[in-house]
Amino acid sequence: MGVALGSDHGGYCLKQEIIRYLEERGIPYKDFGCGDASPCDYPEFGIAAAKAVASGEYEKGIVVCTTGIGISIAANKVKGIRCALCSDTVSAKLTREHNDANMLALGAGIVGTNLALGIVETFLDTRFPGEEKHCRRIAKIEQLEKENMQ
Repeated sequence: MGVALGSDHGGYCLKQEIIRYLEERGIPYKDFGCGDASPCDYPEFGIAAAKAVASGEYEKGIVVCTTGIGISIAANKVKGIRCALCSDTVSAKLTREHNDANMLALGAGIVGTNLALGIVETFLDTRFPGEEKHCRRIAKIEQLEKENMQ
C-alpha cells in the first residue's frame, strides 16, 4: 500500500506531519510537492498525486491545501479519482466504506494536526466492504465519468 501526497504552500506544514506519521507506521509514500512553504498553485500538486493514484502506482492519495476545497476539486478532475474532503473521522470512515474513496483531502487551516492525523489514520485503515448498494452507486458515478469523457 503506497500513498501519493500533494500540497500547496498552505498545506505544506500539515503534509510534513503526515509524512512523519506515515514513516512511523512504515507506510510507503511519494511526495509530489510542493517542496516548501513558498506560494504556489495547488492544482499542480493535487493533480500530480491524483494521476499517481489513478494510474495504480499508489493505492491511495492525500492532498492538503488551506481549506482542502481547491485541491480536492483539482484531484477529482482526474479520471478514476474519488477524492473526499474530510474534517472529521466519521466522514473519513464513511467515505471509505460507502464511496471507496481513493483520495483524502484535508484543510490545514480547518483541522489541527491531531485531528488531521486521526482522519488520515481512519481513512487509511478503513477498508471498502464492497456491499452491493455501494458498488452500484460507485458504478453509476464511474459511468457518468465515462459519458462525460466522450
